[in-house]
Amino acid sequence: MLLLIAAIGVVAFGWPLLAAPTSSLAHSGDAPWLFAALLPLLLAVVVAQISEGRVATGGQAGLDAKSIALLGVLAAAGAALRPLGAGTAGLEPTFFLMVLSGRVLGPGFGFVLGNVSLFASALLTGGVGPWLPFQMLAMGWVCLGAGLLPRPAALRGRGELWLLAGYGAVSAELYGLVMDLQGWPYIAGLGSGISYVPGDPLGANLARFLTYHLATAMGWDIPRSVLTAVLCLTLGHPLLAALRRASRRAAFDAPTSFQPPQPG
Repeated sequence: MLLLIAAIGVVAFGWPLLAAPTSSLAHSGDAPWLFAALLPLLLAVVVAQISEGRVATGGQAGLDAKSIALLGVLAAAGAALRPLGAGTAGLEPTFFLMVLSGRVLGPGFGFVLGNVSLFASALLTGGVGPWLPFQMLAMGWVCLGAGLLPRPAALRGRGELWLLAGYGAVSAELYGLVMDLQGWPYIAGLGSGISYVPGDPLGANLARFLTYHLATAMGWDIPRSVLTAVLCLTLGHPLLAALRRASRRAAFDAPTSFQPPQPG
């Protein structure tokens, strides 16, 4: 299911690079269809996780009633954090929470968490628009990648924090890259040297897009990357410990053993 969602997302983000000259430039027409396809696929991922009974990172927590409650709590926390920095030089503290949660709870759980968090924050801030399904997919990929980082059961301490800080910085930048790609065809403006030109060769459009991204990344993506890395290094240790403790307590499938009463 995750591979299917990834394939749909790649097509949804990248179609302008291969579009015919007569294509519509805006995503306002295809966004509702992407959203309609995304919701049942997300539900399928949740059902698959429940059937599997374990989160992918180490298998210490089952996706059961308690874990779904944990998903709701983390999604609400991510939605509440997002307005603190939205609109201010790209400083979005939500990213570090999503990265740490994906690391602890695994790729499947993390992917659903990223999508639900962005959906909840859009409802909270009034940010519902044609960009929303693309934001949900991109944040889901951020959390999924964190869950796929190596050595989830063995790597601890400063080494893990530096790994998460590096991943957080790179993923925050890539999030901005793919979000620029979905907005570039109708935001950059026609007639400039960095504008999208329908029907142009792929290489020419890619060169213009990278120039457009570099021109805008300094104000949004780079500050977001730096903030995510700093928060992972400074707040990562206590938050990882809290998430792992909550994940262990949310497991219904822990083995049960009975000990005979001790005399006296």
